Amino acid sequence: MEAVAEGLWGLADYHESKGEIGKAVKCLEAICQSQVSFFPIVEVKTRLRIATLLLKHSHNVTHAKSHLERSQLLLKSIPSCFDLKFRAYSLLSQCYHLVGAIPPLKHILNKALDLTTSAGAAHDQISVKLWSCNFNAQLANALTIEGDYQSSISALECGYVCATQISYPELQMFFATSVLHVHLMQWEDENLVEQAVNRCDHVWESIDPNKRQKCLGLLFYNELLHLFYRFRICDYKNAAQHVDKLDAAVKADMLQTRHILELTKELNSLGQSLSRSDLHYRDRSALSEKQTQLQERLRSMTNLSSMGKHYLEPTYFGNVRGTSEDKLEMAPPPIDGEWLPKSAVYALVDLMVVIFGRPKGLFKECGKRIQSGMHTIQEELGKLGITEGVREVDLQHSAIWMAGVYLMLLMQFLENKVAIELTRSEFVEAQEALVQMKNWYIRFPTILQACESIIQMLRGQYSHYVGCYSEAAFHYFEAAKLTESKSMQAMCQIYAAVSCICIGDAESSSQALDLIGPVYRMMDSFVGVREKTGVLFAYGLLLMKQQDLQEARNRLAKGLQMTHNHLGNLQLVSQYLTILGSLALVLHDTVQSREILRSSLTLAKKLYDIPTQIWVLSVLTALYQELDERGNEMENVEYHRKKVDELQKRLADAHSSIHHIELIDKDRLGVQQFHELDIKRASAGPSMSVNLDIPESVGLSAPTPAPSSSRLVDLDTGRRGKRKI
Repeated sequence: MEAVAEGLWGLADYHESKGEIGKAVKCLEAICQSQVSFFPIVEVKTRLRIATLLLKHSHNVTHAKSHLERSQLLLKSIPSCFDLKFRAYSLLSQCYHLVGAIPPLKHILNKALDLTTSAGAAHDQISVKLWSCNFNAQLANALTIEGDYQSSISALECGYVCATQISYPELQMFFATSVLHVHLMQWEDENLVEQAVNRCDHVWESIDPNKRQKCLGLLFYNELLHLFYRFRICDYKNAAQHVDKLDAAVKADMLQTRHILELTKELNSLGQSLSRSDLHYRDRSALSEKQTQLQERLRSMTNLSSMGKHYLEPTYFGNVRGTSEDKLEMAPPPIDGEWLPKSAVYALVDLMVVIFGRPKGLFKECGKRIQSGMHTIQEELGKLGITEGVREVDLQHSAIWMAGVYLMLLMQFLENKVAIELTRSEFVEAQEALVQMKNWYIRFPTILQACESIIQMLRGQYSHYVGCYSEAAFHYFEAAKLTESKSMQAMCQIYAAVSCICIGDAESSSQALDLIGPVYRMMDSFVGVREKTGVLFAYGLLLMKQQDLQEARNRLAKGLQMTHNHLGNLQLVSQYLTILGSLALVLHDTVQSREILRSSLTLAKKLYDIPTQIWVLSVLTALYQELDERGNEMENVEYHRKKVDELQKRLADAHSSIHHIELIDKDRLGVQQFHELDIKRASAGPSMSVNLDIPESVGLSAPTPAPSSSRLVDLDTGRRGKRKI
């Protein structure tokens, strides 16, 4: 009977290699349904194989779970067989993970860890340690989903200890990076986060350079986490090296993948030629020799890109249907895990390039990356069945996690697109991207629940840019209510304050002071300098409004220095310079005013930021009047008029669009939340839980200086009385 089972196993392997999964399952089920009894161990192995196939190639989690539960019953009567017991536990935990059943998932994993403890003396120590690493990693993931970060770190530290005990630096690196990831999500103590970063660097350096080449998954994971950390602390200078490494790694991997495909295609062609019966002996010999050489080249390339051979289990982080070619393995069997599938990592690298390049005004490259990333994501969403018209309730439960990953990435690309188009004064394009965000949110409100506040904030940005300051303030207030992030709340208050200042009446100015005060008093409590630079900008504007010019100058100079040294946000630098140039003019320092304003205008031109250009030009006109430089004044007035006309045309196009009213209207996005979907699993998976601070990197919008709108501040220019800036 054992020979029969071996034959059916082999036949199942053959059908799977051909992509005939149904036939493969039927071969295996024939063993389980046979009226002739097989040994229990044969049935257990068969049921584990069926469960693996179902998890890898279908959404039939329930069927897989029943096979695994039957396997566990059979294994109770067998005293040893620890590897099979461990595999059953691991696969069963994945079933619970896929349906979002966290309590039974934790129960299964704790039982599995108990088994590793009891099996330690009676079984191969290294194997047991590897299984213990596997279960601790899965348990940490479950605890992270629940928000129990401290227990998650404890589980990961246990895994790190096991990896250290068996002297496995690649596995140590897996746990070190995972600990860093949880610290980035929790972010309670900046010193602990920094220690986790330093440990990753130390462990990575301890891995043999030749082995490091095979750890592509760990390379991406480590570099991306370092980049999240640098963005979070606003260390853009040191972020550059990580962006470059990631971009180079993607390009190298794509090149190698292309070479592998070409070799595979050539080998298939050779195989067809060798199958010909009329082939001459000499030709056959030459082709066979070439085939051997190509197979060796292919083997060396695939070995280089893989940490270990194909293992029984799919990955534990949710992407159970990934093939070995599109997997970025981060740990050896039996973990065989990945953080995200390769396509998602590629898209995430594109997103990092965008986030890094956008504040610097590298819009052309950002546009390419946004297009590339969104194309990748749309393809992957299509594979998950997410096509036009598909909504949240239509999704298979087991597809929710990966759908959440790709949808969150898509929203962040669109968010950055909105920010770029607003900066470039391309208001209609910004509308279209923002409407896309709104429509995706309406279709997937539970998975994208975290995006509601971002959409509301971007509606505020749009409203402000097109001169609807009251509506902008409303949307910022609503965005602040919709988030628990102190950083996001602070930035929304700052944005709202700037909009209130732009409204210009006494009541709005008083409201702006009420908004700025609390943020200003707590600005040193935030990580990084983004909130500080924002609140100093808004506070400087308010002090100018109150005619406290010297104090305004001090605050603005401090904010400019921080922005220049840490953020590199050219739009914010340009706006700081414009106000400081105005102040210098009011204080009759015309030499400094001219120098500052020219720098500001250069930056505004680079960013295609028409409102800021107009703002600078209006101050330059006042400067030339002060200096009685009639030629420069006339030339400047003409250029100013040209830019005002250009802005007015763009504003008219935006106002006449069918989307304008729906975006500025004082309302919130009204959608039905589908509570039967597990929002924790959809939105709190290990991929998107790190706060990238993307909303806060949009930059503070300068007031729209249209002739018909009230100017931001009235300043005394000396002999001409008051003029508007």
